Amino acid sequence: MGGLSIWHWLIVGAVLLLVFGGRGKISDMMGDVAKGIKAFKKGMADEETDAAKSGAAMKSIDQQPGGEVKSRAESESKV
Repeated sequence: MGGLSIWHWLIVGAVLLLVFGGRGKISDMMGDVAKGIKAFKKGMADEETDAAKSGAAMKSIDQQPGGEVKSRAESESKV
C-alpha cells in the first residue's frame, strides 16, 4: 500500500527527464509556447481587421454619387 506503482515511476521519470534532460529544454519549450500565443493573438487581430475592411468596403459600395451613404437595408428594399 505504501509503494509506488509503475505509473508513478513513469511520471516521475518523465518529469525528471524534462527538467534534467538537457540544457535549456524548459526555456525552449516555454519560448515555443510564447510564440504560439503570439501567433494566435496575431491571427485573431488579422481576422478583426479583415472584418473591418469588408465592412468599410460594403459602406463604399452603398455610397451615392451625391456623397450620401445609403444603409444596406434601404438599398435592398428598393430592389
